[in-house]
Amino acid sequence: MATVSRSQLPALARTNGAAMAAALGAGIGSCAMGVFVLLNEAGLFAPPALYGPAGGVTGRTTLATIVWLLAWGVLHARWKSRDVAPGPVFTWTVVLVVLAIVATFPPVWGLL
Repeated sequence: MATVSRSQLPALARTNGAAMAAALGAGIGSCAMGVFVLLNEAGLFAPPALYGPAGGVTGRTTLATIVWLLAWGVLHARWKSRDVAPGPVFTWTVVLVVLAIVATFPPVWGLL
């Protein structure tokens, strides 16, 4: 059995773009869920119920999942071989998730 020393291995580029794309994609998907809930409660958009007993929540969550996957895919394709600064990405992710939580909070719907 041959042994390989560290100097013989190719240097691997350490990029964090794929991870940053996943983080920001999650924030975008979360915010999309909040937007879909607000639009539904305002009576501006009612996604179809995909499973009758669960009601309209199935349509909202399916659409938010599609937005999340699209955002993640596009960001991943653009950032996969780049080194992305994590600070701004995590800041935006937290802001988007907080907005999503606020948007899905029932007292906020009363302000519409």
